[in-house]
Amino acid sequence: MSTDWQNQTTDIVPLLDAVLESIPESPYNEGTPQMQITSLDFSSFTGRIAIGRIFRGDLEVGKDYMLCKADGTTKKVRIKELHVFEGMGKAQVDKVRCGDICAITGIDGFEIGDTIADLENPEALPRTEIDQPTMSMLFTINNSPFFGKEGKFVTSRHLRDRLFKELEKNLALRVETTDSEDKFNVFGRGVLHLSVLIETMRREGYELQVGRPQVIFREIDGKKCEPFETLVIDVPEDVASKAVNLVSLRKGDLMVMEPKGDLQHLEFNIPSRGLIGLRNKILTATAGQAIVNHRFSEYAPYKGDFSEEEKGAIVSAAAGKATAYALDRLQDRGKFFIDINEEIYIGQVIGENSKAEDMSVNLIKGKQLTNMRKSGTDDAMKIAPKIDFSLEECMEYIRVDEYLEVTPESLRMRKITFKG
Repeated sequence: MSTDWQNQTTDIVPLLDAVLESIPESPYNEGTPQMQITSLDFSSFTGRIAIGRIFRGDLEVGKDYMLCKADGTTKKVRIKELHVFEGMGKAQVDKVRCGDICAITGIDGFEIGDTIADLENPEALPRTEIDQPTMSMLFTINNSPFFGKEGKFVTSRHLRDRLFKELEKNLALRVETTDSEDKFNVFGRGVLHLSVLIETMRREGYELQVGRPQVIFREIDGKKCEPFETLVIDVPEDVASKAVNLVSLRKGDLMVMEPKGDLQHLEFNIPSRGLIGLRNKILTATAGQAIVNHRFSEYAPYKGDFSEEEKGAIVSAAAGKATAYALDRLQDRGKFFIDINEEIYIGQVIGENSKAEDMSVNLIKGKQLTNMRKSGTDDAMKIAPKIDFSLEECMEYIRVDEYLEVTPESLRMRKITFKG
């Protein structure tokens, strides 16, 4: 970036200089201090940390202030430490002014939306509300045949401690225990919200299994209601009809259709459960040209079941290494999610059947070796590459009777119960 197109540079310093020159600093609001807590952090040394922007006045270390809570009560608190954000880290300071974004340690019993105000004349700012969870998933320990091979934290105690630790700073997350000690219901703001937590855990060395995402239904005025989202798709005009058809199959209503340059801009109102697995289907139908975004809009009356045909699963009926011979012979039965010589176990979902029902196969069986030669037996095998899913794609793909096994190195889909 540069101030002159003829003067080539190697960094973004000219842009940062332009920000300092062109954008004025925040105005200083005189008066008693006011700061609304808009985010949380957690440290094992100092406990919960309140983060927010000073709306009015100044805050100082060691002084007493009043915490204005949601129920209208107030509580006297003292600030032990103040930090401001510098670059990728924080710097400790003694005082912050109006307009600064700061982190405060030393206060307890606060929630998002609470106001830190003057001790003598506390004035609360209008509260900000956190969006409630719209989706839930079952988290459980990994009990597959490959249990404990790749992860460091594998027990139910490890899983429990990690999930409840996440509640300290993940605002929209909820965790509920079940009648089983190794299963937890985790509630979040959608598949992406939950997948970020799962990906973080697997990078930290956790092994776990998760079930299919389930939408949270509510009863409002005696009616069964479900969450709806505004879905926005920008897609080339020649394949727009495919996207509209796929969304319509999932009870989505087309609200806006207008040209946007070379693309067609589509807006839908769709049930949140209709979004599960929809992105992959739209990208496949439009050859990867669609741009898909969505956001929560409201809870509205339940729109009924989807009439969508699902393909069956190909399930392994034997444990061992998959052979090229077996994969080659079964290619016409469906698509596979594994490679040659990959270790698999009984009950693992290793592919998608081209028909609606599940099919169990033996991929361990090798070629029968004899001293007789037949025509065509020595033809070169042409095996299609495996379908490689991301974490989010796996979460959307699994069925109700399946688990997704998540380890630091692998993602495997499996049947919860499999009789062969």
